[in-house]
Amino acid sequence: MKVCVVGSGGREHALATVLRRHHEVVVTPGNPGIPGSVATPATEIDADLYVIGPEAPLVAGLADELRAAGKLVFGPGADGARLEGSKAWMKDVLVAAGVPTARHGTFTEAEPAFAFLDTLDGLYVVKTDGLAAGKGVIVTTSLEEARAAVLDYLSGDAFGDAGRTLVIEEGLTGPEVSVLAICDGTNAVALTPAQDFKRVGDGDAGPNTGGMGAYSPVPVADQSLIDAVMNDGVLPTLAYLRSIGIDYRGVLYAGLMLTPTGPKMLEYNVRFGDPETQVVLPRLTSDLGELLASAAAGQLGAAPTFDDGAAVTVVCAAEGYPRDLRTGDVIEGLDDAQAVAGVTVFCAGVGANANGELITAGGRVLTVTGQGATLAEARQTAYDAVGKISWPGLHHRNDIASDAAAQRIEDRAPRANS
Repeated sequence: MKVCVVGSGGREHALATVLRRHHEVVVTPGNPGIPGSVATPATEIDADLYVIGPEAPLVAGLADELRAAGKLVFGPGADGARLEGSKAWMKDVLVAAGVPTARHGTFTEAEPAFAFLDTLDGLYVVKTDGLAAGKGVIVTTSLEEARAAVLDYLSGDAFGDAGRTLVIEEGLTGPEVSVLAICDGTNAVALTPAQDFKRVGDGDAGPNTGGMGAYSPVPVADQSLIDAVMNDGVLPTLAYLRSIGIDYRGVLYAGLMLTPTGPKMLEYNVRFGDPETQVVLPRLTSDLGELLASAAAGQLGAAPTFDDGAAVTVVCAAEGYPRDLRTGDVIEGLDDAQAVAGVTVFCAGVGANANGELITAGGRVLTVTGQGATLAEARQTAYDAVGKISWPGLHHRNDIASDAAAQRIEDRAPRANS
């Protein structure tokens, strides 16, 4: 089977790598670090299956366009992609489907937003309604900071039109879990869970990012928890979407917090998570292409299988990320990192200079995934490889999976994904 993967980041590199175990793969537009990258638009590529990676083309209706041309597509249409394109609508869907979630409100004016903030208990979450590349979220214990975010978002100064409608939520605490569910419109099956790290600095310090690392498996996410996520969250959501005429075929990414009163759904995303994909898919032992094709056809096949090991990924970021970026630096040591046993390096914000050398071209440049028999082994492997990579201003977190590797699962800040 020939598979066309749409996108240009580390997630797409991981998808292509795992799909290539069994199938021919082309990636558009890809990047110079992803084998099989082409500049040809997806609509001009002849393939048996199209897998759309990022949220923006899904929200823009690329899956609809390809399906209209008779193509087999894994990825929701624009109607289903509203789950990520509008956080306010996503929250409405959660409520309508009866899925437990944080107390929240949607606002287009400052004074009602301020009044809602005053009802919260000292942990505030302010989100853009629209897409903001993983950065449109403020999580703070400061009422003053939360109010400032409201003004910045509503004015358009921070995120343009994406923030002119915003969502405010009560802050929740507890371990975080990400579950990626493969959906065929009616049925769904869960991939092995992962946990990601959104804050830029060690100890969950600093601003939120698109993700600075992840690990899988998650010690707190046993089969009973996965069953609860599917039965109380994903399947009721699919049923509600069907009831309003939406045939959702693609990934439903469930971002959960395990609160003292039980699991609560913080968000849905409509695509494979990044960097969760980089730890979930490498552990897959079954055929990813067949799984995605069956879902795209509306006839979900056999449940996926995973190895008994572990995977940890560490994001290597450009200087200034997630704010003012320095780019254009030559990436050194990539071959040495890839030579470490058990390591796969996925290229994300990567370009090439006139000499053909790979250079930094985005905020999250590389995701370095280590695999091993245990989380501790996988973590050591990943960081051994990270230590071989360099460019001016490179930074990464040093504590990815540290607690889990030591079998200590501690409460961390509320999840804050866009």
